[in-house]
Amino acid sequence: MVLNYFFKKKSRLLKSINFKYVFKKYYIQKKFELIILGRPNLLGYPRLGISISKKNIKYAYKRNIIKRLIRETFRLLQHKLTSMDFIVVVKKNIIFLNNKNIINILENLWLNYQQ
Repeated sequence: MVLNYFFKKKSRLLKSINFKYVFKKYYIQKKFELIILGRPNLLGYPRLGISISKKNIKYAYKRNIIKRLIRETFRLLQHKLTSMDFIVVVKKNIIFLNNKNIINILENLWLNYQQ
C-alpha cells in the first residue's frame, strides 16, 4: 500500500457547521499553548480545522507560520489518526516558543488520537 502525504481539500474543515459539530461535543487534549478538540466522524479519514484568534496573536505572519506547522504535523500523521474531525485551538503563550518546540507539542498531542 502506497501512502500519499497530501493535505487535500477533503481533509479540511471548511464550513462553520463542521466547526459547530466539533465544538458541541468533543474529546480534548491540551497543553498550555495548544488545545486539540476531536469528535468522531463517519467519513473514514480525519479532518482538520484551525482556530487562531487575532486577539491572541496580533500579526498575520505569525498566525500563518503556526498554521503551517499545524497542517504539516497533521499531514504527516493523518494516516495514523483515527477517523475524527479535529480543531486545533491556539493560545496566546505559543508566541514564546520556537518552531521546533511547537512541532514537538503537536506531535505529542496527536499521539493521543492515533489508532
